[in-house]
Amino acid sequence: MGILEPVPRVARYLSFSLAQPPGVLAAALARLAPLVDGRSVVVGLGPVTLSALGVTLRGLHEFPVLSGTPVAIPATPAALWCWLRGDDAGDLVQLGRRIAQTLAPALQLDQVVDGFLHARGASGHGRDLTGYEDGTENPQDDAALAAALVQADAPVGLQGSSFVAVQQWQHDFAAFEAMSAQAQDHMVGRRRSDNEELDDAPASAHVKRTAQESFEPEAFALRRSMPWTAGAAAGLMFVAFGHSFAAFEAQLRRMAGLDDGVVDALFQVSRPLTGAYFWCPPLREGRLDLRALGL
Repeated sequence: MGILEPVPRVARYLSFSLAQPPGVLAAALARLAPLVDGRSVVVGLGPVTLSALGVTLRGLHEFPVLSGTPVAIPATPAALWCWLRGDDAGDLVQLGRRIAQTLAPALQLDQVVDGFLHARGASGHGRDLTGYEDGTENPQDDAALAAALVQADAPVGLQGSSFVAVQQWQHDFAAFEAMSAQAQDHMVGRRRSDNEELDDAPASAHVKRTAQESFEPEAFALRRSMPWTAGAAAGLMFVAFGHSFAAFEAQLRRMAGLDDGVVDALFQVSRPLTGAYFWCPPLREGRLDLRALGL
């Protein structure tokens, strides 16, 4: 299952909006189901899609609009999101075209973002374009399953599904490069050279803002983020899977300074361009399981 596997060498992210009535939408999703194997294709459905189908799913809602924050965190809802995973960028282009054709005319392709694996660090995790390892504190094995997936006691059609938060962050490399190496490390809360956490990092350090075990309850999510680039722009496609959105929202509020007035230092060099929530249906017999939608 792609959610639980390491990030691939290349990725392609597709975002769709609704373009046709619900009757056409249901047929399009039924056509899509056999193409989604959970490994090369991970699919998320937005709240607007379930609403159009007349389905209410507990725990699914739009990305929050935070007020009273000194930083801009946009909410950019979408109807359907695909994370295409593989080893060859050309293959993903063709796969993306096939998916877009399968979903038309019910859903319209609005955005395509290409991602890639940057050099892995000593711990095996991919690096952000700033050179820091990403996903160091990800839960592993059974803990990853518990954090990322809706558990077996859920109703039929929900077991093994997941909720995903997606944000495209754009980096200001000039601002980052103007900082000293020590200031960069203190901004992140780790040494870039060996990925060791810094005890003397300030309260604004990203690692301290998002320490998953420091929340009550603990806020563990499974991150599968990858760098992206388009022309001269580049950054990180942040992707976090959870059995609910609670862990992500707890971290987001603290990053924005809503808990204690301390804003995550990461905002000095990066800003989110998008923000959307989706529900990822489970798999059944190697294809997308849409029984929760009555399909």
